[in-house]
Amino acid sequence: MRIPYAEMYGQFLRVLLKEGFTTERAELCAKLFAEASRDGVYTHGLNRFPRFIEHIRRGVVDIHAHPKQEAAYGALERWDGSGGPGNLNAYFCMNRAIDLAGRYGMGAVSLSNTNHWMRAGAYGWQAAEAGCIGMCWTNTTPNLPPWGSAEAKLGNNPIVLAVPRQEGHVVLDMAMSMFSYGKLETYHLQNKPLPVDGGFDQAGELSRDPGAILESKRPLPIGYWKGSGLSLLLDMIAAVLSGGLATHEIGRLEQETRVSQMFIAFDASKLDTHHAVSQTVNSIIEDLAGAEPLKENEKVYYPGERTLFTRAENMAGGIPAEPIFWEQVLAL
Repeated sequence: MRIPYAEMYGQFLRVLLKEGFTTERAELCAKLFAEASRDGVYTHGLNRFPRFIEHIRRGVVDIHAHPKQEAAYGALERWDGSGGPGNLNAYFCMNRAIDLAGRYGMGAVSLSNTNHWMRAGAYGWQAAEAGCIGMCWTNTTPNLPPWGSAEAKLGNNPIVLAVPRQEGHVVLDMAMSMFSYGKLETYHLQNKPLPVDGGFDQAGELSRDPGAILESKRPLPIGYWKGSGLSLLLDMIAAVLSGGLATHEIGRLEQETRVSQMFIAFDASKLDTHHAVSQTVNSIIEDLAGAEPLKENEKVYYPGERTLFTRAENMAGGIPAEPIFWEQVLAL
């Protein structure tokens, strides 16, 4: 089924207002959820919304909490998320990094004690829309075995990199596992195999069966040992700079909460070569687009390009929705 964007946003807003959000915060929160599904990240839009409401009702998420500044060191600031809604906290902190970048050329904001930020890429698009190069990442509960082990010790710690571009922003949004748990669930729900090996089954064999990987809880790190190491360092830097919990400490909690995050923005207009930025970015994209595709009538895409096509398609024809999740939202 397909749901018009305005209708999906309206249902999210209705539920959030009933849960006690102020109008301003409800509108932003509903917008972030609706835009996730609009751009094709259904696992962290509509599909995730009922679970978000459940966490509010269980007291995991405090809808009235706002980030509090703990320290400031020029272009670097440290904030405490106070257990508030993860997407609102993340949006605030990226905005803060953008403000600092406007003053210093770059801004870095660390955030502790926050909740799941939903669609990671939202904050890369946010930075790019503000004309900034953006970078952000989060740690998670242990859900990824390090290379050489079957025991989950790492988080799949999503990271986002974004570069503004008038013709279409370049935004990379990726987890440290080949497929995020949300993407594995989507393939499993649709009874489809993964396009490439995504993890190990119970027998320890590489598999494209999303159900087998979900059962074994052994997704494959990107780049094997390289992704394993990158996950560790992302967790370490976020915990050190925020003064918050590391992945192994989050794993001792009853559920994933009190995570640590980083938000960084660069204002390229401050550079003495700022006039050449667009030319540099476009020349790189043009060179990439010139790569000969492996299959006829296909092309090589830059990160974020497919998102623009999906966004246009879903705004015109409605957002694809799994009936089970849409019915859950209507019933809230």
